[in-house]
Amino acid sequence: MELAILDINGKATGRKVNLNDSIFGIEPNDHAIYLDTKQFMANQRQGTHKSKERGEVSGSTRKIKRQKGTGTARAGSIKNPLFRGGGRVFGPKPKYYGFKLNKKVKELARKSALSYKASSNNIIILEDFSFEAPKTKEMIKMGDNLNIANKKLLFVLPEQNNNIYLSSRNVQGVEVVTANELNTYEIMKASTLVLVESAVDVLQATFEN
Repeated sequence: MELAILDINGKATGRKVNLNDSIFGIEPNDHAIYLDTKQFMANQRQGTHKSKERGEVSGSTRKIKRQKGTGTARAGSIKNPLFRGGGRVFGPKPKYYGFKLNKKVKELARKSALSYKASSNNIIILEDFSFEAPKTKEMIKMGDNLNIANKKLLFVLPEQNNNIYLSSRNVQGVEVVTANELNTYEIMKASTLVLVESAVDVLQATFEN
């Protein structure tokens, strides 16, 4: 699959890049995408929720009334879950929500997500660029030139570029990642994938390895 390379002004450079069909042209596997996305979102959960049970709340353990003859339910202490200020029954406890997923399934999921973007013509190849200083208006201007303003965009860079990252940080719907950080969730979340020219080689080399 060949795509034209554009400059930051939205004009064709006259050059093209060849996208590997084994990465951008496979039959997408929806279940692999589901599993990889589920794992990514599960890993974002802190799992630090916690409530105190009757053995953890502060209060006396004195038996507040006799066991029988009161006409009401028996109560062992003021920390009884039925009383206000008592412990909670079966409350949440800290939990790790992540789960194992095979590397080949994750790889298949990313290839499937990239293939979806390629088949729907939602991939743009942009020649290598950089900003001399962080400028939000430069990023907005580039989006206007490429006719992708007001869309959810994912810029994929070959390596970290602080000026590009800081320029995009205040632009709503724009995310910047490196080719090594690319994941299924971010690909599917974006409406348009913007691949920097040199990032294509890094991305394809990552899958080949």
